[in-house]
Amino acid sequence: MSKPFLAIAFAVATFLTGALAPAGEARAATTITLATFPDLDRAAKAALPRWHALHPDIDVRIVSLQYADHHNAMTTALATGSGLPDVMAVDFKFIGKFVGSGGFEDLYQPPYGAGALRDAFVPYTLAQATNPRGELGALPADIGPGTLLYRADLLAKAGLAEGDLTRDWDSFIAAGIKLKAATGACILASSTDIVDIVIRSDLPPGQGIYFDRNGKVLVGEPRFVRAFELGRRAHQAGIDAGTTMWTNEWVAGFRSDRIAGQMMGAWLAGHLKNWLAPATAGKWRSAPLPGGLYASYGGSFYAIPRHAQHKAEAWQFVRFMTADRQTQLDSLTQFGNFPALIAAQQDPVVDQPIAFLGGQRAGVLWRDTAARVPAIPVDKYDAMATDAVRAEYQNVIARGKDIHEALADARWLIEHRARR
Repeated sequence: MSKPFLAIAFAVATFLTGALAPAGEARAATTITLATFPDLDRAAKAALPRWHALHPDIDVRIVSLQYADHHNAMTTALATGSGLPDVMAVDFKFIGKFVGSGGFEDLYQPPYGAGALRDAFVPYTLAQATNPRGELGALPADIGPGTLLYRADLLAKAGLAEGDLTRDWDSFIAAGIKLKAATGACILASSTDIVDIVIRSDLPPGQGIYFDRNGKVLVGEPRFVRAFELGRRAHQAGIDAGTTMWTNEWVAGFRSDRIAGQMMGAWLAGHLKNWLAPATAGKWRSAPLPGGLYASYGGSFYAIPRHAQHKAEAWQFVRFMTADRQTQLDSLTQFGNFPALIAAQQDPVVDQPIAFLGGQRAGVLWRDTAARVPAIPVDKYDAMATDAVRAEYQNVIARGKDIHEALADARWLIEHRARR
């Protein structure tokens, strides 16, 4: 991220002055502002023709910043109460922090009445957007059923099959070693990917990733120890490329056949197709996570700030982007954003072959995974806890720090910063 302060200042100034041109050509009675980020902004822009046909009196001005800049700008806007959009897009990583801040409208309350939509979405998504006070701060636009995306052509070259990757973690690591020897490709961009998946997997309903329902820090539990041990094994085996997500090196790894796999939300298939590695079309496949794990990895939400100027119009737009079946299907077919709306998931288009994935009917797998992911509550300190755990994992693999000591230090830091 470059010059974050300038990016934040620009965003706030944009909201205050309305410097950007309206998205629609016709003059409308009301113009609302949507603050968003790539690649979610493309879905919103693509939906505007239908929106304008249904709501000719409400125009939408889209302000899009890069991922980190957007969330930094929104953190500042929520903290100061100024420069706020009417509708705010929020990534899963930040939903706990933002919803917990109390800066969003409670969509369960009048005049919104989102309780009527409770059964319309995959259950775990609403849990992610609900704070400990029971307030629903946002509705889900898309979800990230956890999946393993892998290069089928490189696996075949190494004499490997999908089952070698998915049977269990021992088999996954062994297959990664064989793949590297035969092709030079790494099955992982970073061994941190294993850590992220394992700590999110098989959580009992009602328990968060880092905190229980009473705010107790869970870091240090056996799943964290196992995640660190598996990640370290993979790193020591040399099957990770040592890259960081969303960097130029990460993108180059996909394009140069250096990275042959990525465990992430199903939405990554759309990113690979649209901008990460379009030239690799037909070579990728989607598989379950190793060991039969089911996890949610990311997703996007729309919220209405408490100090928004046009709340009634904002609510109409939030409903249109999240609870409108056609909008959700268009986002899936055009950009690979898997719908949170159950009615959209049940549409026959989800069962259709996906050309980028070699004709695989991957939507069936993603729908099944989404139905099995437990409802995991979020905490406003989740993003901070994620950073603390990842930093200590780097100490383990880079400096040889003892795993139990590293997790104890991460736990202390989280408790110190949270100050429950």
